[in-house]
Amino acid sequence: METGVDVVAWETSETMGLGEAGSTLKPEMRWVLRRPGDIILDIGYGVEGVKILNLIEGAFESDLKIYVVLNVGRPMTASVDDIVDYVRDLGPVDGLVNNSHLGSETTIDFVQDGSRIVSAAAEILDLPVIATYMDIRFKNEVTGTADYLGNPIRFLTRYMEDAFW
Repeated sequence: METGVDVVAWETSETMGLGEAGSTLKPEMRWVLRRPGDIILDIGYGVEGVKILNLIEGAFESDLKIYVVLNVGRPMTASVDDIVDYVRDLGPVDGLVNNSHLGSETTIDFVQDGSRIVSAAAEILDLPVIATYMDIRFKNEVTGTADYLGNPIRFLTRYMEDAFW
């Protein structure tokens, strides 16, 4: 809470599995949309991940925005066609986020290529690209606050550099 962020999640010792394994709903997660302030739900990916919203009270009666975070470095979202098919299977979506990376092997060119692919898919889907996320180490390699296609850039600091994903 010292950074102003209140995380509602299981302790790592309480669960086990990869991101693909999904998530068990912690009781206080069910009512999380009744908390004040901005709320971000990281629900995992894919159609199965989106289904967790059925268990969150008020998810479909609120002004909740659903943004799909995409990494063209993953096989199921590596091309424009893959992304279009993937997003269409999810149900209602409000925007796309380019988070294309290869962990510590990421290059600025890879991030920009991700921007091109995600933006092309967004155009087909008639959705906005909310932002391109990139590692803070690239801050001096870009000019301004947008990627080369005009999508806003948000810089990330990697805290879990040894994590599997």
